[in-house]
Amino acid sequence: MLRRCAVLLAALLPVLTATGQAHATGYRYWSFWDLTAGRWTYATQGPATARPSDGDVQGFRFSVSEDSGDGSKPRGTTSFPAICARTPAQEGTKRVALVLDFGTTADAPSGETPPAGRTACARIPADGTTADALAAVAKPLRYDSNALLCAIAGYPRTGCGEQVGSDSQPSAAPTTTRQAAKGDGGPSVGLFAGAGAVALLGAAAVWQARRRRNG
Repeated sequence: MLRRCAVLLAALLPVLTATGQAHATGYRYWSFWDLTAGRWTYATQGPATARPSDGDVQGFRFSVSEDSGDGSKPRGTTSFPAICARTPAQEGTKRVALVLDFGTTADAPSGETPPAGRTACARIPADGTTADALAAVAKPLRYDSNALLCAIAGYPRTGCGEQVGSDSQPSAAPTTTRQAAKGDGGPSVGLFAGAGAVALLGAAAVWQARRRRNG
């Protein structure tokens, strides 16, 4: 009996693994990054509240990611002098270097082609936000009702933080994608199957113990 249950559990493991992979999902959105000491780090604020300093480099990358932990960074190497060399300092303003990476064809919404990536030097008021910098050099911008950045320079034409790899299509802010990706939709088929396998092995163990006592 135990041997048969072990064989059954071994047969179930590939199914459980495949089920877990089938439930993996991500979100298609613009992620926001800061360049610090030559390395991209995920921004801790949104573009509407972040207030960069003169000389800062910030990046945006359009991609499909589960959350900030696996978000795709802007590609290529750059620096503030390389982007803003032709934009001199000016009193009462600041310069922000922007890297705009429109992502890959694989990440693009159906029927759309990502534009070529580009950089821009935005001159904005001294108290301006990153959203102001984007508005200065990358219009048209599009936001949803929750102030989630949906499009830069008109890309993509439609959609905003939509779920990819699932039948449902909810909108979700990037800061909460890990929670949203796991969801609250109840246990998966894999969970039920795993619980059934454990229960089956437990029952087999009880049966074997009783057989030994009665023997």
